[in-house]
Amino acid sequence: MTKTKFCQGISDISDSYQAFILDQWGVLHNGERCYDGVIDCLKELKARNKHIIILSNSGKRAEENRETLKNLGITPGMYDEIVTSGEITWQGLHDQSEGVFNNIGKKCFLLSRNNDRSIVNGLDEIEVVDDINEADFLLISGSDAPDKTLVDYYEPILKAAIRRRLKAICANPDLRMVVGDRYEIGAGMIARRYEDFGGVVHYIGKPHKPIFQHCIKLLQAKNIYPGDTVMVGDTMAHDIMGATTVEIDTCLVKCGIHWGAFKEAKTPGDVDKILNVLIMQYHNIRPTYLVHMMQWGKALPDRKHKKRKTA
Repeated sequence: MTKTKFCQGISDISDSYQAFILDQWGVLHNGERCYDGVIDCLKELKARNKHIIILSNSGKRAEENRETLKNLGITPGMYDEIVTSGEITWQGLHDQSEGVFNNIGKKCFLLSRNNDRSIVNGLDEIEVVDDINEADFLLISGSDAPDKTLVDYYEPILKAAIRRRLKAICANPDLRMVVGDRYEIGAGMIARRYEDFGGVVHYIGKPHKPIFQHCIKLLQAKNIYPGDTVMVGDTMAHDIMGATTVEIDTCLVKCGIHWGAFKEAKTPGDVDKILNVLIMQYHNIRPTYLVHMMQWGKALPDRKHKKRKTA
């Protein structure tokens, strides 16, 4: 197996690809602020006519994410498209004609963050119900952790859904989410718990193939193919594994969900050992590249990030 190439920055790989698929949380921002160097890096890529897709497991629609990015300083001119699991879920619920959405039902019990209902806004055929006993299906798009805990809040709802034998759609498969300097349980963890109870869950988003195949179709319309594309992500479980299954090269960002593992590394040898442990944990799937963070050139020394880097 080809050894992972350690890179100083995204500039090391920019000439090799026409398209960059970028994860959002953990690569571009931490939910509260844009990471250092990200905006300059995006500008450098666009100056070289690279096609940029921001791919997110966000349970919100693409336009909602566009506004979030704009508020963080990432304007629409810095990328080409946004693909979210929430957008694909919305389209599926609207059509109810293919795959897991076929005849899913009209009454939905929604678990989201901060009671966000954007994933069903505009769907006149879908009714969000407050009583799980009236629902046709369960839709999980977000988590209210830490205010609502898995055991005390979510498990009673999930057990009631099990008794009804409701199918669940998870519009955000992330097991954990980065919120400032904290990790909290994500929507994917709630869905996993539903499976533990015996429930059936259909996941929309990374690492599952459909969302990557959607990106491939968008790129092929521009005459760009998987061999011309690289995925930049911060999670082995979603970004690296998912892109690898559709034969897209990958670049793992250290300063993301795996920062807890990498932060104590002092030498390239230490980094290599940590990376090999991660590779073994994730079915021997190896990222093509490893970079400190989403910066164009050499990243600042780790010690300068410890107070500011929060993922």
